[in-house]
Amino acid sequence: MSKLPEELMKKAEVPQFVKDQLENVVIPPLIYGMGYTEEDLKRPRIGIANTWNELNPGHVHLNKIAEKVREGIRSAGMTPFEFSTIGPCDGIAQGHEGMRFILPTREIIAASIEIMAKVNRFDGMVMIGTCDKIVPGILMAAARINIPTAIITGGYHLPYCFPGKIFDETEEFAHYEIGKFYFAWQRGEIPEEEFQKALHGIVTGPGACPMLGTAVTMQCMCEALGMALPYSGLLPGLSKEKLEYARKTGEALKYLVENNVTPSKIMTKEAFENAIRVLLAIGGSTNGYLHLPAIAHELDIKIELDLFDKLSETTPQIVALKPNGPRAIQALDEAGGIPAVMKSISSLLHLDVINVSGKTLREILKDAQIKDKEIIRPIDNPFSPDGGLVVLKGNLAPDGAIVKKAGTPPNMFKYRGPAKIFEYEEEAIQNLFQGKVKPGECVIIRYEGPKGGPGMREMAVPGHIIQLLGLGESCALITDGRYSGSTYGLCVGHVSPEAAEGGPLAIVKDGDIIEVDIPNKTIRLDLPDEEIKKRLAQWKPPEPKYKKGLLAWYSKFVTSADKGAILK
Repeated sequence: MSKLPEELMKKAEVPQFVKDQLENVVIPPLIYGMGYTEEDLKRPRIGIANTWNELNPGHVHLNKIAEKVREGIRSAGMTPFEFSTIGPCDGIAQGHEGMRFILPTREIIAASIEIMAKVNRFDGMVMIGTCDKIVPGILMAAARINIPTAIITGGYHLPYCFPGKIFDETEEFAHYEIGKFYFAWQRGEIPEEEFQKALHGIVTGPGACPMLGTAVTMQCMCEALGMALPYSGLLPGLSKEKLEYARKTGEALKYLVENNVTPSKIMTKEAFENAIRVLLAIGGSTNGYLHLPAIAHELDIKIELDLFDKLSETTPQIVALKPNGPRAIQALDEAGGIPAVMKSISSLLHLDVINVSGKTLREILKDAQIKDKEIIRPIDNPFSPDGGLVVLKGNLAPDGAIVKKAGTPPNMFKYRGPAKIFEYEEEAIQNLFQGKVKPGECVIIRYEGPKGGPGMREMAVPGHIIQLLGLGESCALITDGRYSGSTYGLCVGHVSPEAAEGGPLAIVKDGDIIEVDIPNKTIRLDLPDEEIKKRLAQWKPPEPKYKKGLLAWYSKFVTSADKGAILK
């Protein structure tokens, strides 16, 4: 059979009578067969992307939120069509091979939603998600598909208060602090019975961990970008208010569809700058530096590390919650939520950006109230005069590295110490428990970047172990991997270029002196340039860890952390 010339192929269209048959004869029976009516098909078709599953507390309750979303869609005269996608938990993936798959799930989630939206030709969408890579994934999907879309997140569970004597009964605990109870039991400070109470009780119900980890940080970013209704993000998982906002989110699609308000009209460059300032003001997760550029990339908006650094210089940190302070995340909701944070720093924001509610940020902030000035500080009385996250650069990280200044002890703002090298996370964990890391040493875990890991695993477990072993006031932890938002201490991540691509981290040897200077935003290897060049010339890339499957594919196409670990 002869092929049509390429120029004719480009112009070729399905004849109109065939289109009419498809629309009116072929497709409708498939939808009627599911119980939908002719009237249903005349209304706007709204897809509901739901990351519900029974495998983690962040997502186990999302079907109930989806029910309310459906009610809102139907009450607004539209027809809901719900489907699911994956939603793994970073906590359950900690410390084993599963963590390699967590960052790649962001791309899988975005692609799976894109497929369903394109195949089913929705008029609009509501996306539901809760946890670390899931919320960025649905935001990437919303940007890529670019039809009217709103997001409702799954909230968080309330913190745990320990009913024993060793801790203050009013102290609020999040899941990442379970190690405190474990070590207290091991030291004989609490009986096993009380440890078991904490083990069974520290996750108090459905929702994300109640702290400014990546999950809650990215839920805040949904509001800050304008993709979620004001006040909807910082609500407990199955609270009455969360369910009310789920219904309102479904109803909001009517305005968005009728006025063709797409994500590209909401998530503008100005909206991303607002979101970055909110991230800095609340001392949010370092993973925000990965996800915001990746979401912006879907809209052809370039967000570089230098922009984060520039905005950090003029954005004060006005919130200090766990793991950067004593209170859990519900305190921020009680103090006025993200609108109150944005009101406090309103002089720094672009106020004419729009929200899925149809209102501008200027209109939203008119009614916002700061109800607790110790939780949300005034801009002229901050916890820190600059942002809670800092970009470091130097000969160890020429393209940048990230440190959470908000979670670093002040005595560690300037650090100098000898390197202790580990080629992967498990090796570091084993050596820490065996007492082979000494006070003052700089623990380096390399070949854990997006390509080298592959998958850029979290180094949260080694970070927590350093704290629990009493090394947090003297030891640094540096990696081309990333961290959970729960990490505390001098933890430098996202070192770029990563070791697997021949970055300087690859040629550091045990005993080499590492210097970190947070006030001056530098990170360096104390060696002459000639020695660094000599070592780099002798370096050989390691064999890929995976030769087939998802991670083999991912490692071929993923870019570095400073570019958001997007796919080429």
